[in-house]
Amino acid sequence: MRKILIVGAGQSGLQLALGLQSQGYEVTLMSNRTADEIRSGRVMSTQCMFHTALQHERDLGLNFWESQAPRIEGLGVSVAGPESARLIDWVGKLGGYAQSVDQRVKMAGWMETFAQRGGQLVIHGAAVGDLDFFARRYDLVLVAAGKGELVSMFGRDADRSPYAEPQRALAVAYVHGLGPRPEHPDFDAVRCNIVPGVGELFVMPTLTTCGRADILFWEGVPGGPVDAFQGVKDPSEHLALTLELMEKFLPWEYARATRVELTDAGGTLAGRYAPTVRNPVGRLPGGGLVLGVADVVVANDPITGQGSNSASKCAAAYLAAIVEHGDKPFDEEWMRSAFDRYWKVAEPVTKWTNAMLAPPPEHVLNLLGAAGQLQPVADRFANGFDDPADFEEFFFDPEKSAAYLASVAGA
Repeated sequence: MRKILIVGAGQSGLQLALGLQSQGYEVTLMSNRTADEIRSGRVMSTQCMFHTALQHERDLGLNFWESQAPRIEGLGVSVAGPESARLIDWVGKLGGYAQSVDQRVKMAGWMETFAQRGGQLVIHGAAVGDLDFFARRYDLVLVAAGKGELVSMFGRDADRSPYAEPQRALAVAYVHGLGPRPEHPDFDAVRCNIVPGVGELFVMPTLTTCGRADILFWEGVPGGPVDAFQGVKDPSEHLALTLELMEKFLPWEYARATRVELTDAGGTLAGRYAPTVRNPVGRLPGGGLVLGVADVVVANDPITGQGSNSASKCAAAYLAAIVEHGDKPFDEEWMRSAFDRYWKVAEPVTKWTNAMLAPPPEHVLNLLGAAGQLQPVADRFANGFDDPADFEEFFFDPEKSAAYLASVAGA
């Protein structure tokens, strides 16, 4: 039985650990927190997972909360104009519903399942020196902890990382009491509100530790008016600032948020990071090799909502690569081939995300505007969040975009 160590208990690390466990591997999982500490801690993300990523969970029988979490059937875009008027406002229907489960709920539940199924769970923060010791005792070591010292083992890939600095300041609040969007009160949708030159506000329904909730997520252009959460430690102050900015820039979203309150004291989060692609193979001081997982090696800005989706897809790609490899050694060549398998999925996400961080060119504005008049365009854009590779066909190139719009308008 092959022995595998996974360091990090997030979406990708846990999904991969449980998948390998189901295939008969001897898996050790290292986490710096217990399940109870995760469950009672601060929110970790704004995860919204689309059909393909959710199906990876279903395939492993890990969709424990599917019947409880809100079914997100659409994705809408609004663009604010002068004096906070809406220049663009539409919603596309998803082919398969999306869902968001607070990672405090999911990671704690999956961790307990892993242990109940006989997995070796080690609660301990890991340093490079620890991995140097473990690498000699396991057939494969995977690093799925996306922050801290361990990430420094994986060098930045400058050719695939156009941004050296954070492109958005992030601020999250989980709330109860948000009213429905009047435009579609009968179904749930993720709403993306764009304030040109200022930032974006995402609103999405979720399942949290205390039931149904909604996430208010500001992405502010650094140095702009929404880049205002640094140093805000008090959760109630964080929420008040979130609402103040909504009232100023997005009054249509503020109108349904006048009675919201935080879900819990840990329901806020703020920070920033530079989107970065890294070398997938880390070399330890003793000569051993480790393979980076998900956002350890491909960390995109959350503006396109792909973090948890990419993590799920990375876990699925690595699981298949490990099982197919059989008893052969997990050498550097295999590690790079496993990453290349994931990069086929991750590259379109990275290209699209980096494009969305820049001011939109004229043809993209035309595309967003047309989606308000042509429902097939809105639907295709919405479903691109599940399959970002499709954007290559109509989003990046002005000629392809124009040809696509002409074909839909003439249909």
